[in-house]
Amino acid sequence: MIKLRLKRYGRKGQSSYRIVVMLEASKRDGKALEELGFYNPRTKELNLNLARTRIRLAQGAQPTTTVSNLIKKIGI
Repeated sequence: MIKLRLKRYGRKGQSSYRIVVMLEASKRDGKALEELGFYNPRTKELNLNLARTRIRLAQGAQPTTTVSNLIKKIGI
């Protein structure tokens, strides 16, 4: 199953996340099929490619609860 989920990057204690499309069985920081945007929880900065996100959701990709909440915040 394909999921929209967060991939961690950044220094220790200063993490940021990329919103990516990955297979459900892959590791958190494993290879992503596609990168859709990023989220910085410290500054609450959120950048997301809306067109590609809509396409992936229409293809049947399931967002995790955290990504789902971030998508709702934008208004998709």
